[in-house]
Formats: sequence, structure tokens, C-alpha cells
Amino acid sequence: MTDSPVAPPSATPDPGTKPRPRVGTAVSKPASRVKMFGVPVGTTVAGAAVLAFRAWSKRRAARQKKIAAPPSPPAPLEPSETQALGSAGDGDISLAAPVVQRTDTSSAPTAPVVPPTADTTESAAAGDHAEGHDTPESPNAPEASNDSEAASDTQTPTPTAPPAPMRAADATVAAQRSALRLGGGQKRIDAQHARGKLTARERIERLLDRGSFEEMAPYIQHRHAGFGLEKEHHPGDGVVTGFGLIEGRRVAVFAQDFTVRGGSFSEVQAQKVGRLLESAATAGLPIIAMLDSVGARIQEGVWSLAGFGDLFWHNTQASGVVPQISLMLGPCAGGAVYSPGLTDFVMMTRGSSYMFITGPDVIKTVTGEEVDVETLGGAHTHAATSGVAHFVADDENGAFQLTRRLLGYLPSNNADDPPDLEPDDRLTPNDAALDQLIPESAAMAYDVRDAIRLIVDRDSFLEVHEEFAPNAVVGFGRLHGRVIALIANQPTHLAGVLDINASDKIARFIRFADAFNIPIVTLVDCPGFLPGAGQEHQGIIRHGAKIVYAYSEATVPKVSVVLRKAYGGAYIVMSSKMIRTDVCFAWPTAEIAVMGPKGAVSILYAKQLAAAAPGARDAERARLEGEFQAQFNTPFAAASSGHIDDVIYPRETRARITAALEFLKDKQPASLPKKHGNIPL
Repeated sequence: MTDSPVAPPSATPDPGTKPRPRVGTAVSKPASRVKMFGVPVGTTVAGAAVLAFRAWSKRRAARQKKIAAPPSPPAPLEPSETQALGSAGDGDISLAAPVVQRTDTSSAPTAPVVPPTADTTESAAAGDHAEGHDTPESPNAPEASNDSEAASDTQTPTPTAPPAPMRAADATVAAQRSALRLGGGQKRIDAQHARGKLTARERIERLLDRGSFEEMAPYIQHRHAGFGLEKEHHPGDGVVTGFGLIEGRRVAVFAQDFTVRGGSFSEVQAQKVGRLLESAATAGLPIIAMLDSVGARIQEGVWSLAGFGDLFWHNTQASGVVPQISLMLGPCAGGAVYSPGLTDFVMMTRGSSYMFITGPDVIKTVTGEEVDVETLGGAHTHAATSGVAHFVADDENGAFQLTRRLLGYLPSNNADDPPDLEPDDRLTPNDAALDQLIPESAAMAYDVRDAIRLIVDRDSFLEVHEEFAPNAVVGFGRLHGRVIALIANQPTHLAGVLDINASDKIARFIRFADAFNIPIVTLVDCPGFLPGAGQEHQGIIRHGAKIVYAYSEATVPKVSVVLRKAYGGAYIVMSSKMIRTDVCFAWPTAEIAVMGPKGAVSILYAKQLAAAAPGARDAERARLEGEFQAQFNTPFAAASSGHIDDVIYPRETRARITAALEFLKDKQPASLPKKHGNIPL
């Protein structure tokens, strides 16, 4: 007789399968095959006695053999089942597999489920027959006890504790896992907390959905000797890697553990992180790095340096394939800074995170310059001056919340679309207020963020690089739930002109949006490029060309709206029709020309103004500027030549952009075959 398989631990049967009978319920068979205690029903009394005796003898011999052999399976039988073995015969009654009830084992090891043997199933069947049928028992069969009735359909197999070897293994695993959580030891954990910082695992738990983290390679250790390395081994070697969920979306994450040798980057760290990045890129998962390290592990020499090179290579390969976000939660010095520099977004925390290639001591030694750590590489420095940091959070919890929000605008990979939301009319702004936004005087400024907030869904705008190059504004928003990338000139700072930093800021944001299928909306109010010898000598030509290249290269849907000024080269580079923007709108207040009326009149009518009487020169200039404004600085002049698709009321902006993006949503990129272009870096 073959043992019945154990049913899967599910309370709901598969709708595609036939329901199984309860435990202890016999399956109907022809009368000629139905047996009781090993005796076919309908056999004569004498024959039944003989058959029953043979069956009993066979059972007794088998039981004695079992007693002499080592116990198998390890799970002991219940007393009722042991007694029933002496009364049951070798019947041929088929039983349904028992349904094992599964309990919550999240906090304890699961005991192995032992399938019922032929002995237990037959005893249960015998008890069922003895209770439910009126067939007389054979006089030679042993009397069935009341305990045999306990093996009825109400009984389920009882899970048993694992054998001793497994219990020892469980204890070993528990001890190893406990050691993992200690990292470099409780003393160093306390020191990390004293600095107001979390440990690597605490950070992962705060960032990810509760209970979703799956760690990879937790027990790997370094393989180096010298300088005391051979005496100090920590599982994981200072970095925690794995996968988890953020708002139900899969992400790859790694966190450096400062409690293990200051989070110093090692050969093993490079191996762990490299494998994670490779897996994330091939699986199409965003990568989130939490960095807290003193830099390369000096004791490993060239091996740690080679590890950095491997990491940089993986960052580069993943670029444009999956979003990469770096959270700077502590120091990051030397070559280590190039990894976050290669990622898409860098987030720093005030007062606790620092980035620099050479520290204050080295700078003082080499140049004699004295500078403190915060001034050299603190959050404000990199957010406002260098532009390395895209976001700044007040503390680590703020950084985690901001990261989760940022991820809500990004697709998981370059083959995916951004995570749009269902349209909600309650999020529609008061776009009628746009009609009152532009001041009457062209010399007066206004905050372009007000225009953005009156166009996109309410409270959906997330600004990127807020403190860097404030004459340009970039960020993410939604239109009727659809994610868009917004780029705008800011009249409140330098009148919205383009300079070196603004050019770099805009170009990089365009390339990210294009890489990850996010439509680009541009709001233009720019009087031109910033003049001056400093800008020219630092390469404004080269940096301004980056904007031209980025817009021209982008294949996502592109929509622009000229709000007010669009002069000279700035008009061309800010998403004009000539560099293949799909739809170009203009407000009635738009001024599209080579330059403003004042500059144009000074050039075009220089002789005429010089010949005018001194007392009438100002009036003549005013008259000429008015004529130039009426003839050239009107959106209808550009519209009549096809450079503007339509002149719209400001209050129509949200609806017209939405309609344009809907029209362009299936846009397919088309470009000449090439390996890649040569952007003017």
C-alpha cells in the first residue's frame, strides 16, 4: 500500500482539482474489494477467521521488526495510534491525504511535517469502520480499544520537534544572525547612535516597507592579512546588500556599515555591491545606495582601489538603464565620491554628511589653505555651490521620506513608464490665476514656481537642485496623474538668464527625463545668456551647448510655453521648434526676438538717435522702441512664421499641455544610427 501524500497547507482547495475526502473517510469501492480488518466483506465466518488470523500474524511480525529497527520516521506516534496498530489488519481501504493545519511560524522554526504511514492510516480506517458500520467482527481478531476510535476524521497529525542535529543547526543559524545585527559590536553601535546616526540595518528597515528586505551574502568576510586584519573578521564586511519593497515596488539597496572599520570600502564590499548592481540592472530595479564610509580600506592596498574601479564600472553600466539614488548619510572621501557622482540623484543630510576628494588636512599641507569640513564638503556646499547634491534633508528620516517620494515619480527602468496615478479633479489648481501672473512691466519679476503650481496637479511639484543655480527651476510634477519633467527660467534670480551652472543643471535633468521616458514641459522667460568675461573664460559656450545637445537628443514628448521673454540664443536653446520640440505655445505676453527693444534700437537706430536734438533724443528712443515692440516682440509674429504652434490664454495652459501630451504619448524615437554622440562636456 502506498502512503497518501500530504496535502498542501492551504485552507482553500484549488478550484481546478477534485475535493479530497476528510481524514479517516473511506473512498467508496465495489463490495468485492471492500475489506474490514483485512477480510473481504461477504467472506464466510470460517474463512474470515483464517484470513483474519493470517493478517494478524503478519501485522504482529511487522510490528516486532519495527521495534527492533531504529525509529523512522522520528515523529513519535500518539498512544491511541500505537494501540490501534494491534487491532488493524492489512486492509486495502484508500484514505484521502490528511490536511495539515498550518500555524503562524514567523517567530519559530517550522517542524517538518511527517506523512502518515500505512500503519497510521489503516488504523484510522479501522477505527472508522468499527464505529460507523454494523458488520460483525471476526472472533479471532483482537478487540479494538476505545483508543482506536481517536484516529477518526477529527484527528490531524501533530508536528513534532526537529531531531537533535537540526536543533543544533537552528541554534547555530540563530547565533550567526544575531552576530550579523551587531556589526562591529555594541560599543561601536552606541557610538554611531551617539552621533545621531542609524546603523546600516536600521536605515534599511526605515527606508523599505516593513518586513520586505531580503539580504544577500550576509556572511562573506575579507580575505586579507596584515595590519591586524587577520585578527578582525565581521560577517558582511561592512556593507549590507539585498532587495526589498518601497510602496510595493521592488528595489535594490545597499548600506555601508560604519561600525565595521568605519565602513571602509574593501575588495569584498566591491564584490557584494557589484553583484547587487548587476542583478538590479538585469532585473530592471532601481538602485538605492546608503553611503557612510571613511573611504578605501588602506590595509588592503590595491585590492580596495580595484574594488572602486569595479564599482564605477557597474554604476556606468546601470546609468540610463535603472534609476540610481545615493543617500549620503556620513562621510565620503577620496575616490569613494565618484560612485555617487555617477548616480542620478545625490541626497545629503545637514550636519552629518560630507563629500570631498581631499580632506582639510591634505589641503592645508599642500596649499596652506585652512578650511573646515562643513565648508569644504558639507550639505549646503554641495547643494548650493558645487551642485553635486540634488536634495538636502534635515536628518536621516527626512532623507528616507524624500527618497520614497522621489521614487514615486520614477519608472523602475528605461523600458518602463513612469508610475502615473488616476486623475483626480480635486487636485486641479485654480489655473484662472495664471491670467494675473505676469506683471504689467517687463522689468518686474515674478516667481515661476507660482506658474508651475498653477499648471500641475495640486501639491505634486517636487523640485530638484533647488539651491543650485536658482535662475533655473527643474523638477517633477503631474498633469491629471501623469508624470512630467518641468524646466523653467526663474525671473526672480538674475532675471532668469542662462549661465554656466544653469546650463549644466538643465542639460543633466533633460537627459535623465529622456532616459526614463518622462515627457518634458518647458516654461520660457529668458532674456539671454549671462554676459561677462568670467563666464566667457569659464566656457559658457561649451556649457550652453549642453542644453542645445540635450534638447535636440531627447526623444520623449516635448512641449514648451513662452511666458514672456525669449531673446536671442536663449530662445533657440530653451526647447524651440528649431531643435525639434513637438508643440510650442506662447502666452499673449510673449516677446520673441533677437533681443529686447532697448538693445535693438540702440543698434539699429544708432545714427538716427545721434542726429536727434539732445532734448528730443529720449522721446525719439521711446517712439522707436514702441515701434520695434509692436512689430517684432509679439507672439503672433513668431506664430505667423510657424515657430509657435498657437498663442493661448494663460488659463488654458494646463488643458493644452495635457491634450498635447495625450496626442504625443505613443511617440516613437527616430534617430540616425550611431554608437553615441559627443556631448560638449
